[in-house]
Amino acid sequence: MPIKTNQKKVVYHVFTRLFGNTNTTNKPWGTIEENGVGKFADFTPKALQEIKDLGVTHIWYTGVPHHAVITDYTEYGISNDDPDVVKGRAGSPYAVKDYYQVDPDMAVNPENRLEEFEALINRTHEAGLKVIIDIVPNHVARKYESLNTPQSSIAFGKNDDTSVAYAKHNNFYYIPGEDFKVPEWQNGYQPLGGEEVKTADHNFIESPAKWTGNGSRDAQPDQNDWYETVKINYGVSPEGHKDFDELPEDAGHWDYKKHFEFWEGKEVPASWKQFKDIALFWIAKGVDGFRYDMAEMVPVEFWSYMNAAIKMERPNAFLMAEVYNPQLYREYIFKGKMDYLYDKVELYDTIKHVMQGHGSTDHFAPILKYQEDIEVNMLHFLENHDEQRIASDAFAGNAEKGKPAMVVSALISKSPTMIYFGQELGEPALEDLGFGDPTRTSIFDYGSVPSVVRWVNDKNFDGGKSTSEELALRDFYKRLLNFSLENSAIMGAYADIHWHNRQHTEWYNDRVHSFVRWSETDKLIIVTNFDAKDTFGFELQLPQDIIQQWKLNDGTYKAIDQLYGEEEARLTIEEQSGRMRVDIKPLQSFVFRVE
Repeated sequence: MPIKTNQKKVVYHVFTRLFGNTNTTNKPWGTIEENGVGKFADFTPKALQEIKDLGVTHIWYTGVPHHAVITDYTEYGISNDDPDVVKGRAGSPYAVKDYYQVDPDMAVNPENRLEEFEALINRTHEAGLKVIIDIVPNHVARKYESLNTPQSSIAFGKNDDTSVAYAKHNNFYYIPGEDFKVPEWQNGYQPLGGEEVKTADHNFIESPAKWTGNGSRDAQPDQNDWYETVKINYGVSPEGHKDFDELPEDAGHWDYKKHFEFWEGKEVPASWKQFKDIALFWIAKGVDGFRYDMAEMVPVEFWSYMNAAIKMERPNAFLMAEVYNPQLYREYIFKGKMDYLYDKVELYDTIKHVMQGHGSTDHFAPILKYQEDIEVNMLHFLENHDEQRIASDAFAGNAEKGKPAMVVSALISKSPTMIYFGQELGEPALEDLGFGDPTRTSIFDYGSVPSVVRWVNDKNFDGGKSTSEELALRDFYKRLLNFSLENSAIMGAYADIHWHNRQHTEWYNDRVHSFVRWSETDKLIIVTNFDAKDTFGFELQLPQDIIQQWKLNDGTYKAIDQLYGEEEARLTIEEQSGRMRVDIKPLQSFVFRVE
């Protein structure tokens, strides 16, 4: 079934090499032979259909481009990587080694790894889902090789003048006269957990040294720097001078075609062209969009150039990015032509505090008000590969606390919703696999995800080994996400009724939250209880302006919960004043549809 133009988008963010791995050894610093690894082939038609049926429109396959790994693939023409500049044994997916190839770990036959990923693209499309992969424009692996760069494009670093710190068309920044030095390891850390191998010798040859990915200009970066990566030069000098045309102020009002026209005939830094070529290579393979890592570390003009080029080829491409500075949101959306940005520092952080018991639901509505003009562009999530799992002790300690938060996150705006694989099963991420820390599912190590292993059930993908609690939670996510796709009000109008009830309703407090959504055919009243202990009862009030917009006459209306269909309430309208008795249990949510 094709995705409707005006339909909510739901992204299933999956760490590709972990999804289908059913090996439960999970030894710290374990090898691929000891701990196993998932494959592209594990995303069978059955697995993809189950993901689709969860209420998903897009899959973000994380870790697809070939990145540095500590596994020997020399028989396939791939050079070994140095443990001194690789995080973990499986490597960071954000230290890309070759943008024109895919991770050999995930291929049944590494020699045919690109063909195996192309087959996955086709299977995903056949399941009615769109494909998203990562592009990491700010940095590449310290040992980037460009072995598969097409002849029509230039390999990174090939034409660089390494005698200078900066040149417009250099791909990297250099530290002339100094050689790279491996960081001084601290706090007991050793590559590969201290395993004695001849390549972990605290020596990596890079002469002259390059700037590190996070911008460190030291030939010997700190252990906490992104030492496994080098920063890409986009034509910004070390002093901050821009060697490219800047966009005019009104460029935020242009469509992507005018942005494309603006750059035609202009000389742009070499790195711009190379990353555009990379994006268009994957678009030609059938990829439907990209997730851009740390986009705000790259000039907004580059995004105008690249995203416009992508949209010229694929107008419906799904382009989402990390931008963590709210003051830059509108610049990167309107001038940079981003479709979606992570809503982390505003909505996610605020909801997390409420889930942890020390935040107030009073803060939700002001965020929506501030984002009114970019509402649809702010992607909502409660978990991703960078964040702690809800069920971990460091976050909420209980996956059930994610339920009211998920209702708010998924239904409060038109923005896309993203969930992280295993979130729907309450995965707590307890394993210590080596470089990665418990509370987050490690992206650096070989291993498996216990709750996902149980659901995968020996590649049957049916939850046959899942606990009753896991299946019940997955059922909740399935109901909620599908409702968000199917009900017209979710892409309709929104109004906050929380503040009105805070002022006028007895027993209503800032552990509960309420808002309304509506369209021509649907009227919804959504109420959530974030408190894990207390039941609250109150006469929820519907403000007069909502009653007028909904064109409700005096009388009594049925309001039936749409998540489980078991709860029915009565909305009474008298003299354009509305009230509805609500008794809501700990962590319960209602999505009432007014009949």
